[in-house]
Amino acid sequence: MTAPLTELDDDTVRSMSIAAVFSDFGGKINSLDFHRKDDLLVTASEDDSVRLYDIANAKLLKTTYHKKHGADRICFTHHPNSFICSSKYNLESTGESLRYLSMYDNRCLRYFKGHTQRVVSLCMSPINDSFMSGSLDHSVRIWDLRVNACQGILRLRGRPAVAYDQQGLVFAVAMEGGAIKLFDSRSYDKGPFDTFLVGGDTAEVCDIKFSNDGKSMLLTTTNNNIYVLDAYAGEKRCGFSLEPSPGTTIEATFTPDGKYALAGSGGGTMHAWNIENRNEVACWSSHIGVPSCLKWAPRRAMFAAASSVLTFWIPNNNGNGSNPRTEYSGADVEPGPQSQPFVLEN
Repeated sequence: MTAPLTELDDDTVRSMSIAAVFSDFGGKINSLDFHRKDDLLVTASEDDSVRLYDIANAKLLKTTYHKKHGADRICFTHHPNSFICSSKYNLESTGESLRYLSMYDNRCLRYFKGHTQRVVSLCMSPINDSFMSGSLDHSVRIWDLRVNACQGILRLRGRPAVAYDQQGLVFAVAMEGGAIKLFDSRSYDKGPFDTFLVGGDTAEVCDIKFSNDGKSMLLTTTNNNIYVLDAYAGEKRCGFSLEPSPGTTIEATFTPDGKYALAGSGGGTMHAWNIENRNEVACWSSHIGVPSCLKWAPRRAMFAAASSVLTFWIPNNNGNGSNPRTEYSGADVEPGPQSQPFVLEN
């Protein structure tokens, strides 16, 4: 279904349109993630499901349910069938805020205890078995997949957001007042080596992403402002304000070449900007309400957007890109054969 990634230009980005729709979720999709090297996407939803998709063929491969803990934030490990998933339920009684899940044999491989409130930010190191979580308990915790114990704790004020750069050498932590602190991932115990302030905007940052070349950071705030910062100097390269979405945070994403940024909006639209020119190149109706999850695939000319419906978007090759047409009529794409869903209770 999806083409390998080629060089993107304004016309290609402008031509993006819906190619596949999955609407069988029993609630809002809380998060989604692409595997770095395989054509796979995973979702975590309010219906307690974790779902694995083949993005090259637009097929749902497998579904598991997690009724005891729920499924909130999710990210791939390096293995294509295993994930880190944060819990929604029983945090106070069990302390099991994070789980290392295997989709291959439907097991929880490890529990990670420590956070006392919901995890709102989660990311995996691109180079080793480390991962980070940021929680509403005002802490960021650093973990290793191979051991239960937390490897490091950063205590801070406000809602934290965390991200590794694509080389795994630096990680960023956003905290109260719009401050972004950068740490050397090999010696984070020495404290941050740099601190940026987001140009007078004191709204809390709810999402951070680094561009693939490590030169830029993309920030999304709780009041739906989007900023692109120089990752070395912290200077604001451009910023965009979107319609508010009360009670729902939105997500922004870089294209793999770092030339474009995309974001959802409270009005149910999605926008794309050329970062170098600082101009909007596309505005689409999402067709799914407020798209709270949005990510571009690492190796494909494709992005995924989700609310309580998951959509795959690819370039529309039927035209020249100057007048994009969205061919979605409301019908689901047939997801293909799949096994019965599993229920994982532990």
